[in-house]
Amino acid sequence: MAKEYSGSPKHHHRLEVQRNRLTWILGVSFLCILFYMLGAWQRSSTPTTTQFSAYNKGGCDSHVTTSDNGNAAVGHPSSTNLDFASHHQVVLNSSKTVNQFPSCDMSFSEYTPCQDKVRGRKFDRNMLKYRERHCPAKEELLRCLIPAPPQYKTPFKWPQSRDYAWYSNIPHRELSIEKAIQNWIQLEGNRFRFPGGGTMFPRGADAYIDDIGRLIPLTDGTIRTAIDTGCGVASFGAYLLNRNILTMSFAPRDTHEAQVQFALERGVPAMIGIMGSQRLPYPARAFDLAHCSRCLIPWQKYDGLYLAEVDRILRPGGYWVLSGPPIHWKKFWRGWERTREDLKQEQDAIEDVAKSLCWKKVIEKNDLSVWQKPINHVECLRSKKLLKAPHMCESDDPDTAWYRNLEACVTPLPEVSSSDDVAGGAMEKWPERASAVPPRIRSGSTPGITAERFEEDNKLWKERVAHYKRIISPLPTGRYRNIMDMNAYIGGFATAMLNYPVWVMNVVPIYSNHDTLGVIYERGLIGTYQDWCEAFSTYPRTYDLIHASGLFTLYQNRCDITYILLDMDRILRPEGTVIFRDTVELLVKIQSITDGMRWKSQIIDHESGPFNPEKILVAVKTYWTGEATQKQL
Repeated sequence: MAKEYSGSPKHHHRLEVQRNRLTWILGVSFLCILFYMLGAWQRSSTPTTTQFSAYNKGGCDSHVTTSDNGNAAVGHPSSTNLDFASHHQVVLNSSKTVNQFPSCDMSFSEYTPCQDKVRGRKFDRNMLKYRERHCPAKEELLRCLIPAPPQYKTPFKWPQSRDYAWYSNIPHRELSIEKAIQNWIQLEGNRFRFPGGGTMFPRGADAYIDDIGRLIPLTDGTIRTAIDTGCGVASFGAYLLNRNILTMSFAPRDTHEAQVQFALERGVPAMIGIMGSQRLPYPARAFDLAHCSRCLIPWQKYDGLYLAEVDRILRPGGYWVLSGPPIHWKKFWRGWERTREDLKQEQDAIEDVAKSLCWKKVIEKNDLSVWQKPINHVECLRSKKLLKAPHMCESDDPDTAWYRNLEACVTPLPEVSSSDDVAGGAMEKWPERASAVPPRIRSGSTPGITAERFEEDNKLWKERVAHYKRIISPLPTGRYRNIMDMNAYIGGFATAMLNYPVWVMNVVPIYSNHDTLGVIYERGLIGTYQDWCEAFSTYPRTYDLIHASGLFTLYQNRCDITYILLDMDRILRPEGTVIFRDTVELLVKIQSITDGMRWKSQIIDHESGPFNPEKILVAVKTYWTGEATQKQL
């Protein structure tokens, strides 16, 4: 048979067939890729919020579009509204009139509902009960929006905010006059400057903290969470941040106007609070360090009640630092305008209470004194057989702290098998502590939460925060500093935010299925208990971003969610952001309320796609202020 050659018709036919087949395959592949990309684009048409980075007073409306049905749409003007009709039985009544909330009078500009000075006067002054939480009755609740002061400005970004704040945001110059010598705060033109001074550290908080650091370890990660009682403007906590120590600072709303408000304006964690007749709203074994710098708390009184409370919230092996009167009274008594006998009696009484709590005195140097709580109660229980008071507390749950009266007793630590063991379990140093399985989970003392679930939650929130970063572009830029998680669970959201220049107030609602605030503290984070049917213990305009995941499912049948949203508006800064995660039905209800609160918002799909019943509502509080009163003109 003759051999085929390249020019034969049969060979050309075969090449033509192969070319057609290849063209068909490439064409089909191209169309598949094209339709896949189009589908992915449509599915992920969440708002691109680069506009959030361009906050300004004059043009805030240019960053928020309004849909044809009147619903606010946060995001790029070209983003489309989501259609839930095919997935959910929700009636969206676009013709419904929105209930617009009026502005409150300017006299409410710094309103703190549960620490109202007028209401407080009705209560007993003994043990400062009148300065504790006393929330308004239902008929006293305001249905109006707390106005910002005229000429309110976006606060300085962190870290500049640590040292500066706008006078127009907190128009109180009293502290700059009263505490001028102590360098708390200085008024310079239209802004305040915080030199870092304090009553007991006129050289500055940095130098003062260095003095403490020579006595106890502050920089090796052993100490991560601290509490500062009677914090002033929180310079102690502000400068501990340089040592990777996160401090819960608290002070009452008293004659020193706006201490906590100044602290939060600086971007430093703080709450309104007081050592009175009730437990502090924190779990047992929460803090590595407790601090009092001339905080005026009568530690020696009421059978050592207040030191017993410090003992409850102090972690095994934790430290208590006391500076100022009566420490080292032999040298300083003349400057304190008190008699030597009085100061000696006070210090002796404090020493006796500390000894009864089984604390060990580490050192007293200059005007600093340091005690350490034992790592367990093995030796303490033996000594208690010889000592009569204070006795061991008999309450079932030492973490219970919401409106719980103080007890003059020693909170028992978890049992150990050896005197060398740390009660409750040893913890990793910071930063490993954040991602390590907390001892309360490891030991099984937090029902329903296993190590596996802990790891899954970590992974889940890393994915969710990555999604938030795509829809809220200023997240990593410093635009947000003070963040609140209203339903924090085990702190997954806050842990996923650790790479950003923010801090998170982790709130565990008292109606949560699990009391997880102790777990949160074991991760090196901070937070508080709260009943969201009541107002939070903070000033207006103190948070940049609020996160509420599943909160309204928890509270929808407990109280009117309108008042929860009004308090969120109170504590949110103008042009601040709120992220809700909940069912579509609840988010639509929430949006119908916030539309009347001068918020702009949009419901977007869950990060996993449109078929997940949970959705996300992103809302922005628009910029507006109250009108200047005759006194302010």
